[in-house]
Amino acid sequence: MIKLRPHQERIVKTMTHTTKGQVIVPTGGGKTMCMITDAHRQFQYGNQTIVVVAPRILLAQQLSDDFLKIIDNAMVLHVHSGETEHDSTTNSNNISEWVVNNWNTNKIIFTTYHSLHRIQQSSIPVNTIYFDEAHNSVQQHFHTPTRFFATTNNRRCFFFTATPHHSNSNERGMNNVEVYGKVIEQVPAPELVDAGVILPPKVVVNQCEMIRDRKITCEDDADNILSSIDFNSVDKILICARRTSQIVRLFADSKLGTELYARGYNWMYITAKTGAVINGIKVSRVKFFETLNQWGKDDTRFVVLHHSILSEGINVNGLEAVLFLRSMNYTTISQTIGRVIRKGNVNKQFGIVSIPVYDRVGISTSKRVNAVVNTIFQQGQPAISTK
Repeated sequence: MIKLRPHQERIVKTMTHTTKGQVIVPTGGGKTMCMITDAHRQFQYGNQTIVVVAPRILLAQQLSDDFLKIIDNAMVLHVHSGETEHDSTTNSNNISEWVVNNWNTNKIIFTTYHSLHRIQQSSIPVNTIYFDEAHNSVQQHFHTPTRFFATTNNRRCFFFTATPHHSNSNERGMNNVEVYGKVIEQVPAPELVDAGVILPPKVVVNQCEMIRDRKITCEDDADNILSSIDFNSVDKILICARRTSQIVRLFADSKLGTELYARGYNWMYITAKTGAVINGIKVSRVKFFETLNQWGKDDTRFVVLHHSILSEGINVNGLEAVLFLRSMNYTTISQTIGRVIRKGNVNKQFGIVSIPVYDRVGISTSKRVNAVVNTIFQQGQPAISTK
């Protein structure tokens, strides 16, 4: 039995009565369960093919795990280059052959925006397609297959995001109704806060000693990170670094690792260039995320650093604070804040959003973060990016 919250019931009901549209739900609002419920109902008709599109392989795998906890009456295929225990291919002929071999049963395909064109090339019939983190679909290389699936064969097509991207200059914007349809449901963040679904963020600007007349060193970065950690007094912290090299230098050329140990923190980081590291030891991505999820659930104190990989879609229960070392666009700021406003620990009253200010980057970051928080949590509107 699938139990939905009132806002999820509204979304699923609306999806039942329409074939295309945008569903705007704040991060942590349970949009995945809306997809799963809709898919579960569609599969009752039999012989349905559903595609789920994610921005990263990791998120495609996470979505697969979430769907299959409830759905047990469908064959599963992954179309991306990542490892999976399920059938997997990125060859369009193999995709077509797999569908033919499973013609008389329900089918669900998990893919990424990067590999979606392979499904287009396979020419398989698709009954329903869910675009998760749909703002990614406006990127130039991803928009062609997105447009194809949204405008051909009268299939059911739904775009889920907390942060819509609009365009004033070309068709690659979610304000293009021909492709993306209208907004069929929009859930304001204050409604979810009042209902106890998510927590409100608390912005904490840590005014450090300004550095104006010299180059900032990794020791400066380490000192200000430690100052912010000490000031906020939290156990599980996500840090958004300015660049991969900053992360590497923080642990190679500063006292950060030693000082974190002295305070009782484990540390870990992950980037596309370096891979995953836990307490100075390189590990597989699988090991990294298994450890991250376990530490999020237990009493382990930890700090996890990244540049961009953890900003979107990855669910880690227990994160209490995010520390911004760099400025971002409104979409990434909103998505990052979403990592720490999930309920998780029952004792959490809010998600801390901390910005150490010791140069011009800190000043601009604090202004942007406050603007995003005001838009989403005070005005109840999504953080729309326009280009």
